[in-house]
Amino acid sequence: MTSRKVLGLLQQYESRNITFVDPDRSWPIAWQRARGVHVWDAEGKKYLDLTAAFGVASTGHGNPRVIKAGQEQMETLLHAMGDVHPHARKAELARELSRITFERWTASAGAKGAKPQTGKTIFCNSGFEAVEAALKTAMLTAGKYGVVAFSGAYHGLGYGTLSTVSRDFFRAPFRMQIREFGNFVQFPMKASDLPVAEILCRRLFQRGWVGAVLVEPVQARGGINVPPVEFLPMLRRLCDEHKALLIVDEIYTGFGRTGKWFACEHSGVVPDIICLGKGLTGGFPLSACVGRADVMDAAWPESRGEAIHTSTFLGHPVGCAMALAQIAELADGKLPERAAKSGEILLSALQSKIVNPNLNIQIRGQGLIAGVELRSLTGVPATETALRAIKAMLRRGFILLPEGEHANVISFTPPLTITKLQLESAVENLAEVLKADEVPSDV
Repeated sequence: MTSRKVLGLLQQYESRNITFVDPDRSWPIAWQRARGVHVWDAEGKKYLDLTAAFGVASTGHGNPRVIKAGQEQMETLLHAMGDVHPHARKAELARELSRITFERWTASAGAKGAKPQTGKTIFCNSGFEAVEAALKTAMLTAGKYGVVAFSGAYHGLGYGTLSTVSRDFFRAPFRMQIREFGNFVQFPMKASDLPVAEILCRRLFQRGWVGAVLVEPVQARGGINVPPVEFLPMLRRLCDEHKALLIVDEIYTGFGRTGKWFACEHSGVVPDIICLGKGLTGGFPLSACVGRADVMDAAWPESRGEAIHTSTFLGHPVGCAMALAQIAELADGKLPERAAKSGEILLSALQSKIVNPNLNIQIRGQGLIAGVELRSLTGVPATETALRAIKAMLRRGFILLPEGEHANVISFTPPLTITKLQLESAVENLAEVLKADEVPSDV
């Protein structure tokens, strides 16, 4: 089926709010297959994927180990019964998530001879569901509905998470049907922003109805925003002081993306709850809300036969099998460490190559999540320039995405298996594209 045919069917039968089709049909392409760091469209053209499909394919598209695990599981048990009759893979994955989060964190930070703390998991299907499970946990723990969130935040578009997403674009159409319990503080981009952020957080806590702080250690959809290293420790102190839960949303940044297994590790902060998804399975819809065991036990009552939070596909056996293989692949290939080194190469190349005298260009990132923000010399977001560059890169065989409220940040979140030469080739091509666009229409 050709790309034109695919797009024609979608325009006829899919909700028109989903897939954007450029009038000249230059965007999007219809994916046919993918392997490693490459994608092929319906016409057979090959692309270098610099998105990892929203950060999902961290061990590469179609990783053989992950695929084999999924295939073998499908042959034995394709579906189980969520919160009723369990299966082995779900139990094994819950144990593994505890090991790589709370057990690992507290083993290194605890007193000599002290037993590491364990984590307990609520399995979900998509990222926003994991965040909503965390928000429910906070409500049950403190009995307080208020949540501190941050400008630029994106935690998914479910009715619960909408209250913690900062962009009114997503929230406004549904305001009559949601209770807006999120309270937004400016996300700090440099150390000098921290005192103001702390003051604003304290003011919210003083109102007496805040039970949690929800934060992305690095904002992806917000524009690849990397806060100062002191940010999470400040939030940890405030939560401890006010007996609130610190929830880190690592749907995007987890599993090696930032150069460590989890982005919160850059500042040595142990959260109360961590939300995981995307890179967890490498391609199957599975997410997890993992909380410190004492927090989860205090919040959630023991099941007496009817769970108050569950779903039909909870802890799907195929997803769990793939996640176990994905975690093993990340560990055996030392991909978090590789991402740290590759990220240095990527940032260095971007900083040295991406130049345009007619643009104000800012480069930022951590590990293999990086962004190129484009503004006019007067500070106006250069949205059209960014989108033209991304489309030009697609024609050259590179898949990129725009991020940020104004879609003026060109983002890089490639598979962690990408090579130095592939990164340098991508940057060289982007530099040529931006250099050719010498007079941005945004100015």
